Amino acid sequence: MRLFAEVGYHAATNALIADTAGLTRGAMLYHFPTRDDLVAAAIDHIQAARVALFDTAAASPPPGGDATHHAIAAYWALLAEPPFVAFAELESAARTDPMVRALVAPAQAAFDQAQVGAPFAALAQAGHGPRFQASRDLARFLLEGLARGALTHQREARIANLITVVDRAVRMLNRKGDVQELWGPE
Repeated sequence: MRLFAEVGYHAATNALIADTAGLTRGAMLYHFPTRDDLVAAAIDHIQAARVALFDTAAASPPPGGDATHHAIAAYWALLAEPPFVAFAELESAARTDPMVRALVAPAQAAFDQAQVGAPFAALAQAGHGPRFQASRDLARFLLEGLARGALTHQREARIANLITVVDRAVRMLNRKGDVQELWGPE
């Protein structure tokens, strides 16, 4: 997981993974005879770590705090964690690698299904139905895209502005507060 997050899927060769884990090539091949076996095990491990982090974030909303702000801030923080970075790397590799695509797809579906379920609903404290699902999807996919984006100048200010817009859009879709515009006063 760490190597996928730090050096990328393609640079994390079986030999590098074995060396980093302190295994001989033979020991590595004993446990993972093929790259497919290694990647499948890595995806299972990464997925379990993502779910655990997500469940922890969902289980601890601030008492009396702003649930929408907490949900957005919590998910934004999760996207910088190694399991989320490693999974994003695998999703990128899956675009052009059919083996990775086949192995990543079930984990993507399971995480997406969990996003619809109780943990994310608890995190966002939003209702149910298409409008609320749209607000969750909008926040999730915009934050994921922002985490993968290459903002080259004024990065922190631009991120803060975009997260503010995500917050306002989620509130508009959830009809929380009196936010009427996506962009606030200048």
